[in-house]
Amino acid sequence: MKIRMAEDKDIARINDLLEQVCLVHHKGRPDLFKFGAKKYNEDELKDILHNDKTPVLAAVDDDDRLMGYAFCIFQQHVNNNILTDIKTLYIDDLCVDEKLRGQHIGSGLYNAALDFAKKHGCYNVTLNVWSCNESALKFYKSLGLKPQKIGMEKIL
Repeated sequence: MKIRMAEDKDIARINDLLEQVCLVHHKGRPDLFKFGAKKYNEDELKDILHNDKTPVLAAVDDDDRLMGYAFCIFQQHVNNNILTDIKTLYIDDLCVDEKLRGQHIGSGLYNAALDFAKKHGCYNVTLNVWSCNESALKFYKSLGLKPQKIGMEKIL
């Protein structure tokens, strides 16, 4: 496995994985997530891939075929009234093809994100995970992540 920056040639495979992610979320929370939807359209993906503030790490096999990705966003709250000016690498979405899970591709992507964040002077790496996605919660806990904040809701 090799991890590199995602490129336009990866868009078709990224779309496949985005559909897998949406289906997991739809199954867990059909009241919030639409069936058969994707988080980004083609133009949005191209913009993301060409924006230095939104790096996308790609795990590829020996044939350079995308096996998984980590969409990231640099965040920093400069001159905020209450937050410090730390620089954060936020993992917006991490996905490994469901047929390839259990091969340490996800942990490879996560560790590559940590290295990428250190290289770019980040203080921390953060992400969100839906409580209905128990396998993702277990995965992130196994990597040593701990809750930073908890989103709560009351359905009316």
